[in-house]
Amino acid sequence: MAENYDLIVLGSGPGGYVAAIRAAQLGLKVAIVERELLGGICLNWGCIPTKALLRSAEILHYAQHADSYGLKLAGKIEADLAAVVKRSRGVAKQLNQGVTHLMKKNKITVHLGTGTMTGPTSMTVKGDKGEEQLSAKHVILAVGARARDLPFAPADGKRIWTYRHAMTPTEMPTRLLVIGSGAIGIEFASFYNDMGAEVTVVEMLDRIVPVEDAEISAQLEKSLTKQGITIMTGAGVESIAASASGVKAKIKGKDGKVADQDFSHCIVAVGIVPNTENVGIETLVEMDRGFIQIDPYGRTRSKGLWAIGDCTPGPWLAHKASHEGVTAAEAIAQELGNKEVHPHPLNRSAIPGCTYCHPQVASVGLTEAKAKEAGYEVRVGKFPFIGNGKAIALGETEGFIKTVVDAKTGELLGAHMIGAEVTELIQGYTVGKTAELLDEDFAQTIFPHPTLSEMMHESILAAQGRVIHI
Repeated sequence: MAENYDLIVLGSGPGGYVAAIRAAQLGLKVAIVERELLGGICLNWGCIPTKALLRSAEILHYAQHADSYGLKLAGKIEADLAAVVKRSRGVAKQLNQGVTHLMKKNKITVHLGTGTMTGPTSMTVKGDKGEEQLSAKHVILAVGARARDLPFAPADGKRIWTYRHAMTPTEMPTRLLVIGSGAIGIEFASFYNDMGAEVTVVEMLDRIVPVEDAEISAQLEKSLTKQGITIMTGAGVESIAASASGVKAKIKGKDGKVADQDFSHCIVAVGIVPNTENVGIETLVEMDRGFIQIDPYGRTRSKGLWAIGDCTPGPWLAHKASHEGVTAAEAIAQELGNKEVHPHPLNRSAIPGCTYCHPQVASVGLTEAKAKEAGYEVRVGKFPFIGNGKAIALGETEGFIKTVVDAKTGELLGAHMIGAEVTELIQGYTVGKTAELLDEDFAQTIFPHPTLSEMMHESILAAQGRVIHI
């Protein structure tokens, strides 16, 4: 006999487990199916443990520059890679246990095993307990994605790494090649550089973090180069040969010349592949390059079958997946007769993006170039960290905040930041975009002093031509 539910969620990442919790809060009988660890890639192998690694690198960086703060260290500060990795895995384990608790608290049934769809709202789960048949009124696909391999250099976990290998290294790289300069590539480049490796980043496009505003990209390249990272843009890796002792790479530079370079290790960070094969959904959903096509609430073309997160069109971010999970759960509850919920479609213009390198990068909305391409007449405001009292006191004077405003209406079209703690600041602009605030709303808001957030105020004032502190 098949076990019956109101909702089954296939995958327990930040989209899946949040969707399950929200559905349970709304009174639905919910099950979640997971083939590995509750919390998915983000919690166990992505967002959270990488931030733990980066925190260790940040502490090391500050310790090495203690004299800048009037401090003297009694002895030499050294990194213990094994201890750093152990701490990171401990953080992931703690949060995994937290998700397990949340499943019990919300009375969500957990089925550990590999789920395969047998229809739009039914599946087979193969696990340690054998084979189970599950069915529901609705199913949410939250199967996520994995790192994309280079066809000529698949990851071996020894010399050629994906992000997963880079999080649990068995040895410290001495000379590291990072292929790709998106958030994952740049974060690991920043981490291993702080840990003492000689790092080279190769990006095929003409600038690093290419989804960001051009001025942010230029500032980040300047900052990382100053820290000792070699940046090669407009370049490509033509071949990689791994051996027991290292990696030989042929790199084609911006000038078209190909040079052989030797590295101890290589991290491949060239995008993701959705986990949509072998799930039994080929005839149930429409896919584009493997990504499941959905409506703004998460519906697929099959009634009762929904999809969220990294297996759907981007941006591929944990917080976007969580938001989609809530939206889909509420839409499902509404379809099942709950008239108290009113789900809102995803607002793609208000999805923030963050890169946790040193200095940090954060943004929301349109870049200046994209706003102009869309036909907007824009006003741009910028304010530097060097003009902010709190930044000077912190010893963090590198970076700036940039806002892009519609010159006709005052609408905030985009905000772009680089510098200390900007990943914590960006939510202010994201709230503003969600609430459809105008530049004058920000201008009339009282920001606390002394804080880094005052730069957000000043950037808006700069766009209005009335900046105070520069």
